[in-house]
Amino acid sequence: MRAALSLAARGLGRVWPNPAVGCVITDPTGHVVGRGHTQPGGRPHAETEALRQAGMAARGGTAYVTLEPCSHYGKTPPCAEALIAAGIKRCVVALGDPDPRVSGRGLALLREAGIDVTEGVLQAEADRLNAGFLKRIRQGQPLAALKLATTLDGRIATRSGESQWITGTASRQRGHLLRASYDAILVGSGSALADNPTLTCRLPGLAHRSPVRVVLDRRLRLSLDSILVQTAHQTPTWLVTGSAHGDGQLAAFRSAGVEVIELPGQAGPQEILAALGGRGLTRLLIEGGAQVASAFLAADAIDRLIWMRAPGILGGDALAAIGELGLDQLAAMRRFDLRAAQIIQGECLETYDRLS
Repeated sequence: MRAALSLAARGLGRVWPNPAVGCVITDPTGHVVGRGHTQPGGRPHAETEALRQAGMAARGGTAYVTLEPCSHYGKTPPCAEALIAAGIKRCVVALGDPDPRVSGRGLALLREAGIDVTEGVLQAEADRLNAGFLKRIRQGQPLAALKLATTLDGRIATRSGESQWITGTASRQRGHLLRASYDAILVGSGSALADNPTLTCRLPGLAHRSPVRVVLDRRLRLSLDSILVQTAHQTPTWLVTGSAHGDGQLAAFRSAGVEVIELPGQAGPQEILAALGGRGLTRLLIEGGAQVASAFLAADAIDRLIWMRAPGILGGDALAAIGELGLDQLAAMRRFDLRAAQIIQGECLETYDRLS
């Protein structure tokens, strides 16, 4: 199952709105004869890939799957039926699928066919890996991860605004690798105006893994000459803005290839996440700036923190990574659970999950 989870992780950022699933098949003697993971766009599914590789050697064997095999007909036949047809005798599943089209039906099909089913193996690991898919199914929103690159005292720029670069080359490369595992990356209009970013995955061989680029721009300040707009035909770019703009103002963005998402003026982080989840996103990486970070934290809309710390201090007059939250009591503090910490050439990368 650990091997299947490792395979599943390869699909993160590439399979939305589907889950990232991994499958390992062993023959009756326990030898691995097939491996598969969900392919880009969500199909073929992991089980189909593993069965194709295993061929006749799957008969009488065991399938280890990170998520309950699907039981409904979509653009591909049900994976549960494919496992039955292949002659699998045992199926080990990490996590049930909450999708109402499946939700126990896949496992029921397997059991009705006489297949021995074991559930809950490495369930916690599978749950965390597909937290974005599970949240979209249950709450209609993607997992929201806030990425920060700061000094030890939480600063992202000097008091004059100089910010390139707080962290070193290795940490920035890790940040690009992180982008490749998310469906979309989000910034505010302030960051888009100040930095004119590309928001792509700029690592050799991974340009095709660049996520959808989302800009929050309620007042429609983004320039038509910005890199984001000029490259929208190459890399999907979504503009989330207010609903009071005329069609003429928005037409130029749409002509440039930008997808415009209009929301009411009072729409906050929760409504923004719902709109993105409605378009199929399961994993959203929020990169800036300070106002966006504080708005999502204030709305209790951050599920995961990814914090890169450079070993330096800029002081209280430097620009903070997070703005004011207006909290008067410690009980209202946003609390997170440290899940991993890693040293990258003298800098620290920490990952936290929100405490429920």
